[in-house]
Amino acid sequence: MKKLLSLMLLAGFAISARAADDAQKADSRLDAAKTVIDQIMSVPDHAVPNDIARRAVCVGVVPGMVKGAFIFGADYGQGVVTCRTANGWSAPVFIRMAGGSWGLQAGGQSTDLVLVAVNQKGFQDLLHNKFKIGAGVSAAAGPVGRDAQASTDASLHAELLTWSRSRGVFAGIDLSGVTVTQNKPDTDSIDGSDHSEDQILHGDVPAPAAAKPFLDSIEQYFGSGNSGQ
Repeated sequence: MKKLLSLMLLAGFAISARAADDAQKADSRLDAAKTVIDQIMSVPDHAVPNDIARRAVCVGVVPGMVKGAFIFGADYGQGVVTCRTANGWSAPVFIRMAGGSWGLQAGGQSTDLVLVAVNQKGFQDLLHNKFKIGAGVSAAAGPVGRDAQASTDASLHAELLTWSRSRGVFAGIDLSGVTVTQNKPDTDSIDGSDHSEDQILHGDVPAPAAAKPFLDSIEQYFGSGNSGQ
């Protein structure tokens, strides 16, 4: 009996330690996402345009997506998404992105990605547990520069506008074929409870303290809540 209790205690400690580690990794990802947004948006000539920022429904940031190019090209990254609500930006939902080669530098190049949902269809796409960009989800390379206009047909009709930053260069990128999935364990690790992504992104769940610096930066550059959301 004592042995069983000891094993149960050890298992409990292991689970607690893993949960703490997951929360720390999630916090670090939020910090990295804030850094990416601050660095990109603080340079007007190399930023998401104002007109797109003002009508952004959701913003996703994937810091340091890694591309490997060995026998086959492969890309993998983890990031975070927040959506505009009537009361400000929602608590974050964590995501994973993976896909085949799509034009990044080879040899283990690390690239930051920014995704902006520009309409309600893009918002609904982000509520799905898994979707592939370009397969039922239209996306276009976003224009760059604070005063740039999203005037192309692709940009005007896209649900998501996408950018990458590699070696200091911020530019629109085609992410067709990349799969986006929700990372619920990481979301739960900072949320402290089991909420659906739908509840979180609709603003029904209070944002945790760890997310505040990231959300403050999003509000600074993309504006505050939207009563029409």
